[in-house]
Amino acid sequence: MVSESRAVASAESVTEAFRREFGVEPQVLARAPGRVNLIGEHTDYNDGFVFPVAIDRDVWVAARATGDTRARLFASNFRRRTEFPLDDVRHHPSERWSHYERGVVVMLQREGHAVGGFLAAIDGDVPSGAGLSSSAAVEVATGTALKALFGLELEPVRLAQLCQRAENEFVGVNSGIMDQFISALGRRETALMVDCRSLEYRHVPLAGDVQIVVADTSVKRGLVDSEYNTRRAECEEAVRLLGQRLPGVRALRDVTLTQFEQCAGDLPDVVRRRARHVISENERVLASVQALEAGDLATFGRLMDESHASLRDDYQVTVRQLDVMVEAARTVPGVLGSRMTGAGFGGCTVSLVETAAVDEFRRVVPDRYRRETGIDPKVYVCRAVDGASATTL
Repeated sequence: MVSESRAVASAESVTEAFRREFGVEPQVLARAPGRVNLIGEHTDYNDGFVFPVAIDRDVWVAARATGDTRARLFASNFRRRTEFPLDDVRHHPSERWSHYERGVVVMLQREGHAVGGFLAAIDGDVPSGAGLSSSAAVEVATGTALKALFGLELEPVRLAQLCQRAENEFVGVNSGIMDQFISALGRRETALMVDCRSLEYRHVPLAGDVQIVVADTSVKRGLVDSEYNTRRAECEEAVRLLGQRLPGVRALRDVTLTQFEQCAGDLPDVVRRRARHVISENERVLASVQALEAGDLATFGRLMDESHASLRDDYQVTVRQLDVMVEAARTVPGVLGSRMTGAGFGGCTVSLVETAAVDEFRRVVPDRYRRETGIDPKVYVCRAVDGASATTL
């Protein structure tokens, strides 16, 4: 398989990068995948439901314990190096790329895990800034490597939680749990339905002769951190206002569409739009899981289309390039549904495509997108893969 040969090449590449940089052999090799969310956008930090898959694009970490009290990192992709003392892990303004790894170390320490000195080389092929969760993959790969290297007792769900805390509390992005959760707990040929409040989850097989096709707009998500935090604050304001009419509401996931429609007039316009997206998106996720389990791919695709419209009109996180890519995809017979995926403001779309139509998609969609935007896109035909793993060498 192509993805298996890619994984072998990636493992060899990061191992060789480690040898060249540090002059010794690694003791542990860990990987964590990126993800694409089939449906359920901006619901995770509202205690809602999401339905992602782990994809065959990974971050790899080769690591070795040193016996001292310092961490030394080498980012092979960027040819960047940094080191820091484990007893005083701080932000470094000129080495912001390393804040994800530093944050994971800090959260492991706060949890009481003994992390010793180590060397680590990081490499991977999850596109950065594309909305495929390269940051979560870095965090989970780092945590998985350290878990294996130092024999830490750490279940996958707890690892995902600590990696989310690293992003929230150390990096400073108020992300939900989805990205780290799917990177840690993905399973081959399945999507993962996650209740982001209880963290209950179930794997749902991807049935039917279809492929997951990710199209990268090649528009970097420059506004995403500030806008993401703004959207989260708007959702919290919606909860506060709705809670005045609906006792017991702790998050937007506690509000039904019927209840929302009864109270919508009490909300300012922008807050009302944000809430309507989240509440309707939660219902779409639950309906899409039922559709997939019933083998009803047409309904699943329709729900993807409705999700994009809601993200465009109510949550207002699409940009022209994302809309153009989705519109181009929908002109191809055999595309069952298409939507933006990730935080928005650039990044990628995800489409559910009949296998027989994939070649036509790869021919038509990039050409139309290029003509309308002047930008060269990238298209990835993805497989759902297992979550993070580590090998002791």
